Amino acid sequence: MSDLLAVENVTAGYAGNVVLEQVSLSLAPNATIALLGRNGVGKTTLLATIMGLTRIEAGQITFNGANLASVPTHRRAELGIGYVPQEREIFASLTVHENLKVATRSGEWTIDRIYQLFPPLDKRRGNFGNQLSGGEQQMLAVGRALVSNPKVLLLDEPFEGLAPVIVDQMVDALESIRRSSQLAMILVEHHAEMALEFAEKAVILDRGQVVWNGHCAELRDDPDKLGNLIGLEEEAER
Repeated sequence: MSDLLAVENVTAGYAGNVVLEQVSLSLAPNATIALLGRNGVGKTTLLATIMGLTRIEAGQITFNGANLASVPTHRRAELGIGYVPQEREIFASLTVHENLKVATRSGEWTIDRIYQLFPPLDKRRGNFGNQLSGGEQQMLAVGRALVSNPKVLLLDEPFEGLAPVIVDQMVDALESIRRSSQLAMILVEHHAEMALEFAEKAVILDRGQVVWNGHCAELRDDPDKLGNLIGLEEEAER
């Protein structure tokens, strides 16, 4: 099966400050990758680089076989890359329904389907973005990405700051998305065990470089190896 998304030996960063060095990963259609590592190792920067929000110094990113080097961020979204940033970045002055409507493109993911996936949003469809709880804002951020009908969904810490019951709801929603569509996903998640249960493969970054790339099952079966790869601090927190 050919890769949907391929990051090949990418060195990238911001304003001359290199964050990623020679990073490579590949994502097949309908596949899932857990992107792991301690804080500050480049996970968010990698997602931002895929979206065209950083400067690439070397290497290339291809999507559906096309080189994204000269493709602006909005065009990458149109091509089928959905992005749920860590800060959510919903429109506070628009209602839930308006937030979804402005991002909608034709495809299987409609606004009504988002309301079915996230019933709390259906009840709050007339509320403004700044009137939502943190969990509702995260649901809206995911829903807004989905109604653009992407082929790959980039999720940056989608469970951060959420109550455990909301985290469970979000995990169930992502599982439902994976079962019911051909959508591929890259999930950045601080809690490694949760991410390894969800994804098929894992990529671990340290100091902007890939230090491990393989199947999640291997790390689930070897917690000592996982702890060594992501650092003692992370292991202590899990």
